[in-house]
Amino acid sequence: MQMTKPAKIGTYTQDDVIFLLKDLSEIKLEDSTDNRERKIQAGGHYSESLPIEYQPPKEYVDLFWQTMQQYKQKVALCIGIVAERIFHLKGENTVLVSLARAGTPVGILIKRYIQSRYGVSLKHYSISIIRDRGIDENALHYILRAHPEGVIQFVDGWTGKGAISLELAKACQEFEQKYEIKLDDTLAVLADPGYCTSLFGTREDFLIPSACLNSTVSGLVSRTVLNEKYIAREDFHGAKFYKELMKEDVSNQYIDLIASEFADISKEAEQIAFQMNQQEIETDFLGMKDVKKIQAEFEVESTHYIKPGVGETTRVLLRRVPWKILMRDASSPFVQHILMLAKEKGVEVVEYPELNYLCCGIIKSVKEMDT
Repeated sequence: MQMTKPAKIGTYTQDDVIFLLKDLSEIKLEDSTDNRERKIQAGGHYSESLPIEYQPPKEYVDLFWQTMQQYKQKVALCIGIVAERIFHLKGENTVLVSLARAGTPVGILIKRYIQSRYGVSLKHYSISIIRDRGIDENALHYILRAHPEGVIQFVDGWTGKGAISLELAKACQEFEQKYEIKLDDTLAVLADPGYCTSLFGTREDFLIPSACLNSTVSGLVSRTVLNEKYIAREDFHGAKFYKELMKEDVSNQYIDLIASEFADISKEAEQIAFQMNQQEIETDFLGMKDVKKIQAEFEVESTHYIKPGVGETTRVLLRRVPWKILMRDASSPFVQHILMLAKEKGVEVVEYPELNYLCCGIIKSVKEMDT
């Protein structure tokens, strides 16, 4: 059987990550935020098109760098903790498989940490998983053929209410039923404020700087696309390479800045990781409890419209049509970029102290958009 070849897309080196994606750069897939929102809410799937990449104003980019400088060591420590835990649990045969696109920078940093700490260069791939559509099975077969002795570790950026954790568990179950190959569906993340996984660096809802920007901090790769017009059965899921944003790209600067902190945090990371690996860590999907409460209180049609946590709220403002932002603590340094975006887009910010997360974004329903 002919193996599909990985596309050479993005601004990361092939040593950092191999994207198992089909290059759709020449196809016009972008649509306005309002149009996409209408199509999605009318039953279309978000993976069939792409939002127009938001290019933030200078003040916002300055805030990104300020936040980076302030929290680079905290991000590095969380990377170190999750990397130590993965390496001690799975060892040198680990194959890192990050979920494009938020997982990619985290996967690269985990790979870099293990390389600098243990002198071991793990293989790292980035593949697509799409809510309600599952994981890219062609990409999984490619990895399993290339690394018959490999032990896959899935990686993502953070958890919101746990939709991707659940999608991954379902996809791994279906994969085992179809092919009699058992995969570990434990998702490794930098931050798990939703209590959705047992493998994380922290459960604090804090700002992961790579959530602040779109492709310009993710190797200039778009969100992944699954549209049968362009993706045949034997293809990988697709993505675009935004070469035209090359001047704005900070992907490798971000990686290098965080990685430069590894030497200072490795001892602490190892100690915390060792303690965590000795514990029984519960996953009780706390996020969903918050979401159900918000749904009832604000009469929100679907839980899909409620996106809790700093990372998810940022995404709502960057590429959906936001209705309201709920805020536990507007003075937190981790939400200043959210307040800036909300002000720019004229979105109401509601004080909401009884939140497990720092904040939560609510997407506007089409009915509201049309009134």
